[in-house]
Amino acid sequence: MSLLTDKIAVVTSSTRGIGKACAVRLAQEGAKVYLAVRRLEAGQALAEEIAAAGGQAAVCYFDASKPETFRTCVEEVVAKEGRIDILVNNYGATDVRKDFDLLHTDAEDFLAIVNDNLRSVYDTCRAAVASMVKTGGGSIVNIASVGGKYPDMYRISYGVAKASIIFLSQNIATQYAHAGVRCNCILPGFIATDAAMDNMSQEFLDTFLKTVPMGRAGQPGDIADACLYLASPLSSFVTGEALPVAGGFGMPSPMYSHYGDMKSKG
Repeated sequence: MSLLTDKIAVVTSSTRGIGKACAVRLAQEGAKVYLAVRRLEAGQALAEEIAAAGGQAAVCYFDASKPETFRTCVEEVVAKEGRIDILVNNYGATDVRKDFDLLHTDAEDFLAIVNDNLRSVYDTCRAAVASMVKTGGGSIVNIASVGGKYPDMYRISYGVAKASIIFLSQNIATQYAHAGVRCNCILPGFIATDAAMDNMSQEFLDTFLKTVPMGRAGQPGDIADACLYLASPLSSFVTGEALPVAGGFGMPSPMYSHYGDMKSKG
């Protein structure tokens, strides 16, 4: 028997990148996965791919520009299936044209970006927990970021939003553990999704990887494997954790990259 046989899962923003990898991985382990997406045709195409590979998948509507869908995408699944066992909140975004440091980010833009990221997690979690407490529990996996743990020189809005998601997850874990609900976070480092690689210069990537002890960018599958662990019974005694999947980024001394340069020069 697979790890997630007969489980009902929802994965937001799941037609590409990390979300797609997580959805496919959960389906491979037996879950029926609802792809909560804005582009319904793309979602249906992926659902058909999953079905062709022997899995189960369907589509529900989630649109970051329509906050009411954060709640209704979960409620739609519960209405159809009678429950939700796994929620993976993958959606997250910022606007690099507006998200800088404190003095160069307008308050309105700051609050809009924080709200965009945080509410999409808050509302989906709220709807999922309302069902989970009635059906014996479940697992929530929120995709945050190492940017929510380590301050940066820019993207203040995104960092604050991700830090808030970490603390929100810990509150949910604490408040609903008695009902069998677990809630954990994954903190991806630099992940080589198509979107990231298309917007990243080789020079920046080479410089950034000097701060990563494992010396490589992560792959969407690295996050999907961590998601499977946190969603499944393998982590049945784990809740409220923030798991970095970042190749060791942030762990060594700030001088690490300097030492790496010295080593490379012999």
